[in-house]
Amino acid sequence: MAIVDKHGKPIVAEKLTKPQTAKLGEIERDFTIHPADGLTPGKVMRIFKEADEGDITAQAQLFSDMEERDPHLGSELSKRRRAALTLGWSIEPPANASSAEKKAAELVQELIVSIPDFEDVILNMLNAVGQGFSCLELEWGQFGKQWNIDTVHWRPNDWFMVPTGSLTEIRLKDKSEVGQELNPFGWIKHIHKARSGYLARSGLLRSLAGVYLLKGFAITEFSELLDIYGHPVRLGKYSEGATDKQKNTLLQAVTTLGRKAAGIIPMGMEIEFKEAAKGKEDPFEFAMSWCEKTVSKIVVGGTLTSQADGKSSTNALGNVHNEVRKDLLVSDVRQVGSTLTRDLVYPLSVLNTTITDPRRAPRFVFDVRELADLASFATGVSTLSTVLPIPAKWAYETTGIPVPDEDEAVLGPVNPAVAASKFSHKKACPGCGTATAKSEADHDDVDGLVDEHMGDWKPLLEPVINPIQELANSAESLEAFRDDLDKIVAELDSTALTDNLATASFIASGVGDGEG
Repeated sequence: MAIVDKHGKPIVAEKLTKPQTAKLGEIERDFTIHPADGLTPGKVMRIFKEADEGDITAQAQLFSDMEERDPHLGSELSKRRRAALTLGWSIEPPANASSAEKKAAELVQELIVSIPDFEDVILNMLNAVGQGFSCLELEWGQFGKQWNIDTVHWRPNDWFMVPTGSLTEIRLKDKSEVGQELNPFGWIKHIHKARSGYLARSGLLRSLAGVYLLKGFAITEFSELLDIYGHPVRLGKYSEGATDKQKNTLLQAVTTLGRKAAGIIPMGMEIEFKEAAKGKEDPFEFAMSWCEKTVSKIVVGGTLTSQADGKSSTNALGNVHNEVRKDLLVSDVRQVGSTLTRDLVYPLSVLNTTITDPRRAPRFVFDVRELADLASFATGVSTLSTVLPIPAKWAYETTGIPVPDEDEAVLGPVNPAVAASKFSHKKACPGCGTATAKSEADHDDVDGLVDEHMGDWKPLLEPVINPIQELANSAESLEAFRDDLDKIVAELDSTALTDNLATASFIASGVGDGEG
């Protein structure tokens, strides 16, 4: 039976053993042209028009330049990408999985864990947040009959072309006008939906090109201001009939005075110093600050997780902005998980197990749960468990505590009977057996003792509580209440309550001795 991809196309085993780009050496010899050099609004529009028509080479290189040359932009994109590396992940079988499907998920997890530097795979995939897409080439190998992935190579975006008006199609550039289709099972093709639209226009960096351009202008003008700020204007005067050599000598002296504060000039010439140049840095700082805040809003969803201005940077607003970052993280990793399920997990399953149906293939899942605070969770569950049956599975998932294996050592109460009394099901205390049943019987005896001797506790407390309550109601001040309290306590009749408690204590002591 032939091996096919999820679209039913047959997989040629020979093509898996050699990367598709190995035959396209001319791609690796292309030189980057650095479109950010001499960037103008007109040049940006030409680059975008070429990308819309299918040639994304200049756009991809411009985006790389932007991230490399703008430290703030590079930092924000790095934050967003690296946030995914803080999460755990697992390969999960489908719902109602059979034993074969569960074993397939376990095998695929072992194979993925064995991929060298797999964290870099996730990081490189999220390059698509800024660029719109990211392609990683798989290099397959075999150990016996088992297919595994030896290496995953990230390929620059300027190696590819996008047909005009395409939403998902990406082709590898070659000497033809239409390019090559990507080999099935040969690539991880991640298209990141940072926003809707045509593939060539979907990257966040497309929205930030104008901001990058404005910040570049502001930095250039600010640098010129710093270069001349505080320097006096030097005006050289030469006599009528001066030769070109004398004029050049005077110009050199004027220039030298600006930096070295020293120079010589011929007799009959003079240098006049005018008032120092004036200027303010405020407009340039405002422009650069606005650009950086805009970058933060677009990339990480807010500004207060990136910088503080001393005015709006309150703790409450910072927490709100951080929640937005969490939402972006969840969205990012779910998209990455879907791509890895399609382009990595499914090929490994098809080549190494009996799985052929994409709907029954294992899934790549990131752990995006927000675990409960153990202290508050324990308090809440203790209260709710008295009125609601709470599944132990839910408690394990909410706290992130793994379910212990049957023979695994666990932390818990010293007395197993105590643990058994906290749960209504037998699995909470494996192996307790007779001791658990015995402790439940003891618990019933004590409950009966309490019910018998403390069932009518209100009438017993009234002779003690009522006189104190009446004194508190009638006292004109705290001092008056305190002065009369000793008299009231001396006259209280607590005989009935004392006798009842003494009897209960005696019986409880007898129950304890009987167990000794």
